[in-house]
Amino acid sequence: MISKLRAMFKDENFLKFIHWVENIVSKVLSIALIIVIFIAVVELIILLFKDLFITEPVGFFGKTLIEIFGLFLNILIALELLENITAYLRKHIVQVELVVVTALIAIARKIIIFDTTKYEKEDLMSLAVASLALSISYFLIRFMNQKYSQK
Repeated sequence: MISKLRAMFKDENFLKFIHWVENIVSKVLSIALIIVIFIAVVELIILLFKDLFITEPVGFFGKTLIEIFGLFLNILIALELLENITAYLRKHIVQVELVVVTALIAIARKIIIFDTTKYEKEDLMSLAVASLALSISYFLIRFMNQKYSQK
């Protein structure tokens, strides 16, 4: 029994086990995210239908367009997260470029739906700094990827 336990904890076997767990968790996350995306799309369609055809005045949005754009961007962010997981399942590496793009979309969403009555100007400035930092990171990652792909 001790020899089986030792064999199980050998580096190669243990790494295979970790790889198996990572795959299972990634697949479960993918399925959960697909469910979330479908629910978000259905909610968006219901909201649009109600705002356009049921709520008075008919043909106008009861919610502001900014809130509706925020819902669209939520779905886009979820799709980007799904792409991150899918890329991980394909190559078994976290693609930093995809993660930075997802973060940029999330920051852009926050800036688009930013409510000046709820937040201070410092909050908007911090979003701008985060956006600038992510943009620079994205530029550097793209530059390095192009540099290494040419070799």
